[in-house]
Amino acid sequence: MTLLIVLTVVEIVLLVAVLAVYLVLLHRRLRSINSNLGSIAFGVRAVETQTSSIGPSVARLNERLAEAVGTMTSLAENGDRRLRPFSSED
Repeated sequence: MTLLIVLTVVEIVLLVAVLAVYLVLLHRRLRSINSNLGSIAFGVRAVETQTSSIGPSVARLNERLAEAVGTMTSLAENGDRRLRPFSSED
């Protein structure tokens, strides 16, 4: 009976030791991942800062392009009307 108790205690101690080693290894891995995520977050913030002026510029560019489309459409319609008298279909 005493042998079974001693073996049970040894088994529990080994289990706790294996769990402790596993938790230490897991902690190291999580610390490494945390460091990598910190670097990634810093890089994302840098990209966000550098590209913050793109949004307003794109809005202005889209407005000017819409004006250009309107002008080009008007010019194309006027050009089409001027060329009709000279077409061979008449």
